[in-house]
Amino acid sequence: MTQPWTVVLPVKRLANAKTRLRGGLPGVPHEELALALVADTMDAVLACPGVAEVLVVSDETRLGRLARRPGVRLLPDVADADLNAAFRHGAAGITGWVAGLTADLPALRPVELAAALSTTLAGPPGVRRFVADAPGTGTVLLTAPPGVPLDPRFGPYSAVAHAASGAEPLTGDWPSLRRDVDTAEDLAVAARLGLGPRTTALAAGCLTG
Repeated sequence: MTQPWTVVLPVKRLANAKTRLRGGLPGVPHEELALALVADTMDAVLACPGVAEVLVVSDETRLGRLARRPGVRLLPDVADADLNAAFRHGAAGITGWVAGLTADLPALRPVELAAALSTTLAGPPGVRRFVADAPGTGTVLLTAPPGVPLDPRFGPYSAVAHAASGAEPLTGDWPSLRRDVDTAEDLAVAARLGLGPRTTALAAGCLTG
């Protein structure tokens, strides 16, 4: 992979994030679990070959050192903005290849993200591309080449929405990239793939195979 990527990673305020996951790990404060998902996602992105910068769009103060590491830039979110507005805000002004990624991929393997980005570079020029989630209805990754707006359509049935907007689906076998976590059941599936270290530490003794 020869092109450097900027990965835009919106992060909600933790108190309002992942509401369907609340109580997913008994005895673990919800905000700690939400932060662990972000941390493991960010670690994997930073370890991905080809990623030059992770642009975190957030007003969450608890990100702390996560947003002060080399390769990470924090951009304050737009007040009362939704997820798509946060993606657009982060992608605005980026002149190179840009990828919008959800921040709830605690099992993400850098090699799988690298493969998806590499496949994007090998595709037709001037085309946005996306990776659907494991069920096939949502979206975990959306990419845009230089000069093409990201034009995100994240939300319910976003895979259909992205395809309708002209983005092309990427169909590689990338289970850890496709496994976003919205519910306790999702977290259990992600655990079978292998969680990152921060989520693993919180989940110890709480999840069974």
